[in-house]
Amino acid sequence: MRVGRAFVWVALVLGLSHAFWSFYWAFGGTWMLDTVGHWAVVSQLHTPGQTFVVLIGIGLVKTAAAVIPVAVEYGKLGGRRFWRLVSWVGGVGLTLYGGIYAATAMTMLTGLVSPGAGYSKPVMYGHALLWDPLFFMWGLTLVNSLVLTRRSDSRQVQTG
Repeated sequence: MRVGRAFVWVALVLGLSHAFWSFYWAFGGTWMLDTVGHWAVVSQLHTPGQTFVVLIGIGLVKTAAAVIPVAVEYGKLGGRRFWRLVSWVGGVGLTLYGGIYAATAMTMLTGLVSPGAGYSKPVMYGHALLWDPLFFMWGLTLVNSLVLTRRSDSRQVQTG
């Protein structure tokens, strides 16, 4: 169980790291924005109000997704079974999403796949080496924490 709790804390840090960038860009930061996609740069320049609202929302969802598993694990949030189910869906989703998109970006950068329309190297580097691996590791650590703390659920059912 201690190892499972360590994994949930690592997942928290990875999730909050992802959320940080959403908030940073929401408030007008531009560093590394071009590693997300050209659409993000254009959106920041032409519709900053809309971009602010969207990125704040994304940042809040990421923050909640990072914090809720820790709160549930330490008994600070009710509905343990419900939130663990939501965390399972989120963890598996993050792992698949991050893994698939990181691998896809890497195949483009290595030349294994050449899209007909071309691509932006900064975007592919961002997705291959930073953003999608971060999603993958966040999901993987969350899933590991859920697997390793699973027994505490069965004990609560038996004693509760």
